Amino acid sequence: MSNHNLEIKNKKAEYKYFVLDSFIAGIQLTGSEIKSIRGGKANITEAFCKIRNREMFLVNAYISPYADAGYSQHKERRERKLLLNKTEILKIERKLKDTSMTVVPLRLFINEKGLAKMEIALAKGKNARDKRDDVKQKDLKREMDRGLHA
Repeated sequence: MSNHNLEIKNKKAEYKYFVLDSFIAGIQLTGSEIKSIRGGKANITEAFCKIRNREMFLVNAYISPYADAGYSQHKERRERKLLLNKTEILKIERKLKDTSMTVVPLRLFINEKGLAKMEIALAKGKNARDKRDDVKQKDLKREMDRGLHA
């Protein structure tokens, strides 16, 4: 059973933020959590990352309960530790000193070794005008694509 193409994306991230720098992190999961993720039953749209004691945590990510887990069921929205090396965490911490910066999860995926990985990004929030400009650009592109294929 191959789930290497499984990818759960945070679609709101590109709309809400300018992505400046991205990192790939491992995630500390329980057995029932990895099975739910492999089944595609997770959502990272509301999730964010925070640093505490030089460790990175994924907060508010939803991983649905695994039906066959028995008594060892996980909490759906618990904090999960992200596995980054110290230099990456220090680099992110330095950039976060700029108050308008944040760390957002972009996608959750299973790598070729079958491990769950999270792509996180240093991002800067967009204001309303930037979001409107993005929508205009997307609409223009869609119109041009329609024109080419008509």
